[in-house]
Amino acid sequence: MKRSYRNLFIFELLIFFILLLNSFVSSILSNTKMILFLLIIIVSFKFLFRRLEKDRHRYTKDIIFEEIVFLTIFLLLYYLSGLLLNFAKVDNYYTLKSITNIIIPIIVTIILKEFLRYQMLQKADGKKSLIVFTTILFIFLDLTNAIYMNLNLKIYDRFLFVALTALPTISTNIMCSYVSYKTGYKPTIIYRLVVELFMYLLPIIPNPNQYIYSIIWLFVPIALCHRIYNFFKKERDEEVLREYHKRKFGTLIIPTLMTVFLVYITCGYFKYYALAIASGSMTPNINKGDLVIVEKSNDYENIEPGQVIAFKHENITIVHRLVKKIKEGDQYYFYTKGDANDDEDGYPIAENMIIGIVNIKVPYIGLPTVWLNEK
Repeated sequence: MKRSYRNLFIFELLIFFILLLNSFVSSILSNTKMILFLLIIIVSFKFLFRRLEKDRHRYTKDIIFEEIVFLTIFLLLYYLSGLLLNFAKVDNYYTLKSITNIIIPIIVTIILKEFLRYQMLQKADGKKSLIVFTTILFIFLDLTNAIYMNLNLKIYDRFLFVALTALPTISTNIMCSYVSYKTGYKPTIIYRLVVELFMYLLPIIPNPNQYIYSIIWLFVPIALCHRIYNFFKKERDEEVLREYHKRKFGTLIIPTLMTVFLVYITCGYFKYYALAIASGSMTPNINKGDLVIVEKSNDYENIEPGQVIAFKHENITIVHRLVKKIKEGDQYYFYTKGDANDDEDGYPIAENMIIGIVNIKVPYIGLPTVWLNEK
């Protein structure tokens, strides 16, 4: 074994030993300590190997473009699945505390990990055993704190940990090692920033059950890896690449706009948002499983009887027709009735319960959401 290979193996073995202690003895590498640990490794790596490799791969920009196309289409399909699987609102992470304690540490950790991965893979210089060992090391680096937290679980819970956490992590790291070795650390940084941060930065995300979630994040890295593998299988020159990107850029616009629109109408934070009808109380005008677009409104004076409104009652969103409006002092009170019901709803609706007015109906689109929520 060459001396440089041996030095790299010993260096990685030492890191692996530290991660074993962290996983099975005491979790000491959480949050900012992980960042400090990675910085120490990078400085030590530079001291041992004299220099750090620069990222000068020919197709780096092309692979980044491939990733952007892939991730945009994936996010569109993922958010469309929310119409089937329902959505969950995300806590507000746009606070100083969340940005400082969650967002920034994630960003810094991803950058340091992928930069270090690239340096180690370059020093492996194509030796397959070292590339495999480096990939295993980074899998363990991602899982070290999770392993410590799951040590005392029962057998079934350990199985869930493997299925829901370990397998997607393995898939992601295999893809990152392949892409990093072929094109540098920039594409892997971009990929991981997108997939690990979008759930904190967007107002809503699809809400699949844990098994579907695991399957999605097991196969997404595999699909991207396959796409990049096919990219390198084809002979390309600069003129072909320019024409390729022109076509791809055009196809990227539509899914991007569709994704933005889908997030807009489903998040509930803007003027319009979509709502699946879960009962038949408005039949035949609005049926169970129809999707309605709610226009938010606090112009209570101009909401008139005969209009269909959406409102909250006992933490449930209801869509019924307004039949009567009464003003008492400075407040309006609204009385509603389902078109299919014989009697009015037995409670007044205060102004602060009103969400908005329903003007648009899309038949049947919300049926999958209703069926899944009934199970």
